[in-house]
Amino acid sequence: MAFSSISQTLAPNAEDLCSETTESFTHPETSPLATPKPYVTADARIERAWKHWKNLGEPKLIVAPMVDNSELPFRLLCRKYGAEAAYTPMLHSRIFTENEKYRCTEFTTCKEDRPLFVQFCANDPDTLLEAACRVEPYCDYVDINLGCPQRIAKRGNYGAFLMDKLPLVKSLVEKLAQNLNVPVSCKIRVFPDLQDTLNYAKMLEDAGCALLAVHGRTRDEKDGKKIRANWEAIRAVKNALRIPVLANGNIRHMDDVKRCLEETGVDGVLSAETLLENPALFAGFRTVEWVSDGEEGVQDGKLDQADLVVEYLKLCEKYPVPWRMIRAHLHKMLGEWFRVHPHVRDDFNAQSILTFEFLYDMVNRLRDLGVSRPLYVNNT
Repeated sequence: MAFSSISQTLAPNAEDLCSETTESFTHPETSPLATPKPYVTADARIERAWKHWKNLGEPKLIVAPMVDNSELPFRLLCRKYGAEAAYTPMLHSRIFTENEKYRCTEFTTCKEDRPLFVQFCANDPDTLLEAACRVEPYCDYVDINLGCPQRIAKRGNYGAFLMDKLPLVKSLVEKLAQNLNVPVSCKIRVFPDLQDTLNYAKMLEDAGCALLAVHGRTRDEKDGKKIRANWEAIRAVKNALRIPVLANGNIRHMDDVKRCLEETGVDGVLSAETLLENPALFAGFRTVEWVSDGEEGVQDGKLDQADLVVEYLKLCEKYPVPWRMIRAHLHKMLGEWFRVHPHVRDDFNAQSILTFEFLYDMVNRLRDLGVSRPLYVNNT
């Protein structure tokens, strides 16, 4: 069963959501103040964080949050091919609290969509709490985006640009940790100086963060294809903290997953850009780009990106999402195919209104033109 509107996604009566589903928080529209939870010692918080993570099965293969790209149908496709947990796209906490249409279209889930991190960007603790309260019954973590490096985040005063405003970051984490029943997680980027990164991570843990995902690039290192993520910094964070830590960066295929887990000691890995091209990454499939010449034990996996596109489109028919998301995914998954036959891409781009019939026909058209880009597996 999918939930395609806020009344379906979150509760039969979304206005009463928080009072119906949480014990420690009353919806801000009926009460301006939340009732904080009793004080919990640091040791008890750490124990609780690990108990929750273990109860979820300690997922190691995780779909990273991607603006407009980690929506429900894509999450489900990745889960089919090995992903053990997933983040939603980044949701804007203020718009989420104010705009019902935004809630209806930007956040959908279903019973198979767990474990689930719901990620918000925010710069106001009360607004963040109101948004978090709406999704709390339908996720396993409420995540705070502290890593977005884009200009829109700078203009909006959120994401990685809060690295300059650590007291505000601390207040965001504390507000959720003291008032939600689900754990609070955070996703960060590293500072250029390692000690600054470690101090930052410790502050988040002390404020109540129960799980930390670390993108091993700085705020200014935006090009993931040209700049390698710093796994040494991630390892240092893992060694410094007592809560579960996840690594983000340099995950292109399952060999990278294995190396990252071994070299950093983290509790799980996130993949973003590579999953967009190859949602079957966590099932051991890799694109030809990541198959070395003469590599032994690698064979055609009898699956290609067009197969994945068809599966994705069927999920979109079942769980509707905005067409802009569908369009973006097809460009990513069929990018190599379009480079072989750019006229098909041009026809696709010329469609101001998309239909599933057109998209299925486009895939068949590419196949009829003889495009073949198999995904490969290592049979050893």
